[in-house]
Amino acid sequence: MAGKKADSVHSQEREAITKVQQGDIASLATLVSLYQVQALRTAYMLLKDRQGAEDLVADGFITVYDRIEQFDANRPFAPWFYRIVVNAALMARRKTAQEHFAATSAIVPPTLGMASPEREALLQETRSTVLQAVNDLPSKQRAAIILRYYLDMEERMVAETLGCPLGTVKWRLHAARKRLRGPIARELGLRLFDQTGEASCDTRTSNTTTL
Repeated sequence: MAGKKADSVHSQEREAITKVQQGDIASLATLVSLYQVQALRTAYMLLKDRQGAEDLVADGFITVYDRIEQFDANRPFAPWFYRIVVNAALMARRKTAQEHFAATSAIVPPTLGMASPEREALLQETRSTVLQAVNDLPSKQRAAIILRYYLDMEERMVAETLGCPLGTVKWRLHAARKRLRGPIARELGLRLFDQTGEASCDTRTSNTTTL
């Protein structure tokens, strides 16, 4: 089922790109429907400003239309488009001094077995801790973490999206996880990232656990 859905999306994408390259601006709506939501979430997490994220993504689709002739139809569209969005967000972030991070994150450990009010309170505390820690990362590391864990991109696609070698992405993710591990573990008493970089929810059983 997942394969059929992916094939359908790919087919819609290819048809829309071909039509846009032929000058049919109305077909841009198909690309918007496929990628707008994820692009908005990514821009929002990088900018921390809802209106700014909406404006940036709208400009991103205009850029797609302006540059569609430069796009290689044999390559995936998503990394090309997300690169436009991420680069614009990083540039915009450098121009503003406002720091109000408000977004949800996929990197939140489960808290099963607790009463609902307690679970919600801990989830909110966890979410705030994770988001603040991610927000404190250098911009390039933050972008890599968001694409890898929030959008669930494979590392090769992250590299293509950011326009850098795979080894650079691996280093940025490693450095980011190293920065995140300490403050989050101290706050939650949890080991969120193991040495392979996968999410982990193992609780510490003693003061000697290595993070």
